[in-house]
Amino acid sequence: MDSVRDLSVRLRSVSELIPHARNSRTHTDAQIAQIAASIREFGWTNPVLVDGASGIIAGHGRVLAARTLKLAEVPCIEIRDLTPAQKRAYIIADNKLAENAGWDKELLALELGELQADGFELDLLGFDDLELGELIDLDVEPPASSEPPPSLADRFGIAPFSVLDARRGWWVERKRAWLASGIASEAGRAEALTFSLSAQPPHAYKAKERHEAAVGRAVSWKEFAEAHPESIVSNGTSVFDPVLCELAYRWFCPAAGQVLDPFAGGSVRGWVAAKTGRRYLGCDLRAEQVEANRAQWSATNPDDAIAPAWVCGDSREIDHHAQGVEADMIFSCPPYADLEVYSDNPADLSSMGYAEFVEAYREIIRKSVAALKPDRFACFVVGEVRGKGGPYLNFVGDTVQAFIDAGASYYNEAILVTNIGSLAIRAADGFTKSRKLGKTHQNVLVFVKGDPKAATAACGPVEIDPALFEAEAVD
Repeated sequence: MDSVRDLSVRLRSVSELIPHARNSRTHTDAQIAQIAASIREFGWTNPVLVDGASGIIAGHGRVLAARTLKLAEVPCIEIRDLTPAQKRAYIIADNKLAENAGWDKELLALELGELQADGFELDLLGFDDLELGELIDLDVEPPASSEPPPSLADRFGIAPFSVLDARRGWWVERKRAWLASGIASEAGRAEALTFSLSAQPPHAYKAKERHEAAVGRAVSWKEFAEAHPESIVSNGTSVFDPVLCELAYRWFCPAAGQVLDPFAGGSVRGWVAAKTGRRYLGCDLRAEQVEANRAQWSATNPDDAIAPAWVCGDSREIDHHAQGVEADMIFSCPPYADLEVYSDNPADLSSMGYAEFVEAYREIIRKSVAALKPDRFACFVVGEVRGKGGPYLNFVGDTVQAFIDAGASYYNEAILVTNIGSLAIRAADGFTKSRKLGKTHQNVLVFVKGDPKAATAACGPVEIDPALFEAEAVD
């Protein structure tokens, strides 16, 4: 057979085109919509291949898109000389051979960055949001002969979208570097903090069920852990993500600005503030936590560095502990009601019932916002908490309302997607028993006191320092 045909294109009625009955290539509604959007943008650029009886050989997706667009006719090329076996084989090969091509990801990322800078709608290219995010986040060196604009990742660390994915390569590497710099946020917490005792693998749930059957009643995870400590696997402490912390400071706090943290906990937020040139004041109820934070900093950092300050006291008196402080940013991760119990001190918010907790929580937010300068941002990292019966308590909503009532405006919300960890082996049991979805995110809530544009101007340009840890390695 001659491999080069004399091919002519002519318009054919869409209604007369017959799909191949055994076409193994599938097309979702979303993909057909993408093809239709591409046809609207670029026009019809690829004729449909048909046999002598108007049967479609290649172009099933394009014909489906044509019907969605209500096109009466489409360009077609007729190929009559294929045998039945060749026709069936070509229908498969036409799709598979295209799949076997690869991408030069650096060049692709460069092209995407330039198209985005030109205002082109990237959704028309057929990539999903996750693929686009990964490609745009690539650190791509442009060719010497061109000067394309920097990518979002170059400018802001990661793309400033409402989904922050802590599982991506840059984030994971940056977190590893932060932890290697000396952060040990769990110091001062191991003896007093119980964290998510229910975060156990399936065999621990089975052991708890056997224990409940033996005692003839339901028991709490705390009671079960006391009776069978050998069955408890996950009883660690929560550590705040230093990369999220760095991004929050660089995005929403002026360089050399003052950070106020009413729920300091471990050392991360103070440590990252100091390393990025911000001043930090954090308040924590537990003296052992404050001492551990101070000792950790003084043991690993030079005297001439900007030392973070931690004070020991009740956050309900944050106006006293931060007297005279004019904050450029409020940044904190409060206790999630009683999800994490930090101590048995009656003044500890995590030991309170939810109604009492919210009352105290609102007071702390009100006093913190009062210490914030006008035209400045505040950021709280929170997550929903379930009550004893299972429904959520609306902790996120209560946080938003507390800030609004304190005089700040609700400005941004991002979802921090975290590593799944042991959730993969726990989710099935919880979903089967109670239809509870496995939770693998936190809410990053951003508020502004005053004018958002003035607050942005006060922050200045975002500066991501790629050499931050290289300098420390040299030291």
